[in-house]
Amino acid sequence: MSPKRGDAVAPPPIGDEWHLRFATSEAAKGWVDLCSEAVGNTRRCFEALRDAPLSQEDPDRQHRLRGRLATGTLGGREYPQWEYEVTAGGRVRYLVDEARRTVHLVYASTRHPKDTDG
Repeated sequence: MSPKRGDAVAPPPIGDEWHLRFATSEAAKGWVDLCSEAVGNTRRCFEALRDAPLSQEDPDRQHRLRGRLATGTLGGREYPQWEYEVTAGGRVRYLVDEARRTVHLVYASTRHPKDTDG
């Protein structure tokens, strides 16, 4: 998604920080919704993904998905898929491209995704 006039400016990564990219327009819109609903938690999510997207220190908040959701495809390539719990219902899902140190946000919403429901 290309930035346009009026869009927020994301700070560039420095040092060992990871690049964060929206993989879908829906993820970009959902991110804006999360920022409106839970600004502090969304900022903590941003910092966690920028600093350590593969962290396993808080598995209740940030973890790799399992089963059929364990990987996702972007641009014909398969990547590990992770999830960050922003709020009780709000989630961010992302694909991790370790080679390029890039996190691709594929889902962001104030609502829990339906694909994990029984």
